[in-house]
Amino acid sequence: MIDEAKPLFAQIAEQVEDSIINGTLPEMSRAPSTNELSSFYSINPATAAKGVNQLVAKGVLEKRRGIGMFVKEGARTLLINEYKSTFSDNFIAPLLSEANRLGLNRDEVIALIADRSRELGTSHSLDPTTAKGRK
Repeated sequence: MIDEAKPLFAQIAEQVEDSIINGTLPEMSRAPSTNELSSFYSINPATAAKGVNQLVAKGVLEKRRGIGMFVKEGARTLLINEYKSTFSDNFIAPLLSEANRLGLNRDEVIALIADRSRELGTSHSLDPTTAKGRK
C-alpha cells in the first residue's frame, strides 16, 4: 500500500474510499476508527486521523459522538462521480486531444476503444455495439 510519492493520510483516505466504492464498506455502516486504521497500517494515529478527517470534510464519513465514524448515505455515489470526473480529466481529455491531433473522428475513437476492449477481454459493457438500445 505504501506509495512514497503520496502522503500516508491520503493513502488511508483512498483505501477507505475504495472500500466504499467496491461495497465492502456499505453506506450507513460503521467505518474503521482512527485507532483501528493506525493499528492495521502500523502508522501514527494522527496520520490516520488526518485521512479520516479528509473524508469527513469531503462528506463521505460522519462522526457520531460517542459511537464512532459512519459512512454517509450517498457517499458511494459521491465518490463514483468524483472518480469519473478525475478519470475524464486524466484519461479522456488527453485521449480526445490526441485523437483530434491524429484526425480521428468520434466513431473511429469508439471503434478503437471497442477493439482494444475485446483484445483485453474486458467487460462487454465497454463495447458500444452492446450498449442498451443498440444492436
